[in-house]
Amino acid sequence: MHITPLSGSRTEIGEAHGRAHAGLITHSLEVYDRLFQDFVGLDWAAARQTAERFLPMIERGFPAILAEMEGIARGAGLDFEDILTLNCRSEISLTQASGGCSAFALARDGTQWLAQNWDWRTDQLHNVVALEISGLDAPALISIGEAGMVAKIGMNEHGIGVCLNAIRSRTCGEGLPIHVALRKILESPDMESAVAVASRDRVCSPAHFLIASAQAGNEGGQAAGLEVHPGEPGRLAPEGGLVTHTNHLYARAATCQVEDFPRPDSRPRLARLDSLLRERLPAEGEIGEGELFAILSDHDNAPLSICRHFNPDQPPEERMETLFSVVMDLTRRRLTLRHGKPCESDESLTVQFGDASAPGRRQSLEDEP
Repeated sequence: MHITPLSGSRTEIGEAHGRAHAGLITHSLEVYDRLFQDFVGLDWAAARQTAERFLPMIERGFPAILAEMEGIARGAGLDFEDILTLNCRSEISLTQASGGCSAFALARDGTQWLAQNWDWRTDQLHNVVALEISGLDAPALISIGEAGMVAKIGMNEHGIGVCLNAIRSRTCGEGLPIHVALRKILESPDMESAVAVASRDRVCSPAHFLIASAQAGNEGGQAAGLEVHPGEPGRLAPEGGLVTHTNHLYARAATCQVEDFPRPDSRPRLARLDSLLRERLPAEGEIGEGELFAILSDHDNAPLSICRHFNPDQPPEERMETLFSVVMDLTRRRLTLRHGKPCESDESLTVQFGDASAPGRRQSLEDEP
């Protein structure tokens, strides 16, 4: 996998994205057309109508991103409404369909780590893209996500990173759609601004955003788990430098306001993740990406494990697999991606921004064996 560099105005960024990945974006629309029909009984035309209700929320909370969406549509030869619908896919479908992602933030020996597996429908595997976005009005950032979407998981040149866990819930209110909010977080200059996207702008449907920053804090950085929804988010503070999350709500401030419907494997995966991070990593001394990818490759309780593989016992429309793994060293502004399952990937894509004291465009980009 290679990274796609995008730069210029919002419109220019969008058009370049659309042109570079037109085929993948069209395939994504086909995937979500099937998913909407499988889970909520909507065809694509009906899903486009549903997405229109979120347009005023984006106009109010992040109007600049609409120019980029219009550019993506133009570059890919599609309608704006198609791209809007794609970027609101969580709000349309996650009342019934939830992902299986496992995420953690870890502060150790002056380094702030952020990592996760992204588990989703297998038919999106080849629609995963890595984007390097250098806009005129925002920090340079790296986003790993789905073609045609404005953001998902990544980091920016200031050492702000974000991970995502899907939450299945019937709640949907006022606020930014999940993927639009993720992009606004990735454009944040500092931790306070990133957290404000959840606490001030709000997010219209439940999810978990794991936000971390290289900026000084306990044990080398800062991290917060934010269980977002239209109200005040539940907040999870680090314990021993660690925040972990899977696909259920557990901050009291969120659970007292929102009902979620997690799959049965979410809590066992969280317990396993906690156990691995506390027992397998050395109490002192440096650790690296390899040790963290090993944790993301764990198969305990397979096929419902942290590293998720094909499960023939599930109905076809509910089968999920790990589509990518990412480990971010926010202190060094370095992101390493393994496309596909981390236990099987034989190469990694590594991106690093310049010197942390003088952030700027990426310093190096390479495929590592």
